[in-house]
Amino acid sequence: MTEYRARFDAEIEFVNGGGLRAHGFRLDLPSASVTEAEIAELLVRHLGLALVGRVELANLEIVEEAHRGSRSVGGDGVGAAAAASAVPAARRGELVDLSHTIRAGLVTYPGLPSPTITPHLTREASRGVYAPGTEFAMDIITMIGNTGTYLDSPFHRYESGGDLASLELDTLVGVPAEVFRMTDASSRGIPAEVFFDRELAGTAVLLHTGWSRHFGRPEYLHGSPFLTEAGAQHLADVGVLIVGIDALNIDDTESGGERPAHSILLEAGIHVVEHLTALDRVPVRGASFTAVPPRVEGFGTFPVRAFAEVPAS
Repeated sequence: MTEYRARFDAEIEFVNGGGLRAHGFRLDLPSASVTEAEIAELLVRHLGLALVGRVELANLEIVEEAHRGSRSVGGDGVGAAAAASAVPAARRGELVDLSHTIRAGLVTYPGLPSPTITPHLTREASRGVYAPGTEFAMDIITMIGNTGTYLDSPFHRYESGGDLASLELDTLVGVPAEVFRMTDASSRGIPAEVFFDRELAGTAVLLHTGWSRHFGRPEYLHGSPFLTEAGAQHLADVGVLIVGIDALNIDDTESGGERPAHSILLEAGIHVVEHLTALDRVPVRGASFTAVPPRVEGFGTFPVRAFAEVPAS
């Protein structure tokens, strides 16, 4: 069986600063027909690099040569393990609440109405309805679906897409979580290369940008981090189940009306959860993520009680 290797020069930059250069690097290939982008991803996995922002290859040659045992780093990569030990993690066995509190007057997104909460039946009025000593409060909340921490279903973007009532619980409950620490990233856009060091099929990718610290204040509405089009396409291609972010929007709301991340992810049936919080309390890996909206027909977006569970060892 003929085996192939790539020979190239490489320049790698990280989203939080710094970089690497390699000259005459050699790497095992699965076949001779791989693309330059696929070789870049194999390189990141082989080296076990986390938070890569850019990979540039030069002088690329593909040669017939016996493999030397190059490794493709998966879910237990060295870089991610080091990151996990360097950040505060939730106490094992703890449920970590990742949702903002909804209250009357809350501003989640600029230009959208705030929720109002009014009584339908006050406690005082209920005393005339029920037995002595028995009283209830029945209240009405009026709010847009895009309030607080919420989940987007495909129907949010596409008329023929699945609505909230169509979502399968096994794609919403106990999904393995992969957290990416982007709090010290040097640019707002999160590129595809960030994800190259992990196996992400069937996971919830949670983007921890730290932007939730501004939630409820004017600063939250401008300069928010986002997932790039290439990043969204990569996550769709590898088959993630959920993409969540602790920021204003999964897309760049300051570049015009295009929404490539929403379009790509929701077309692929990937749930989008926006306005998360407290992701600093979730370890890089090992936790599970849950975000379940109510089962509403003909509705695309609704608040969720999102949380992570870190199992006991």
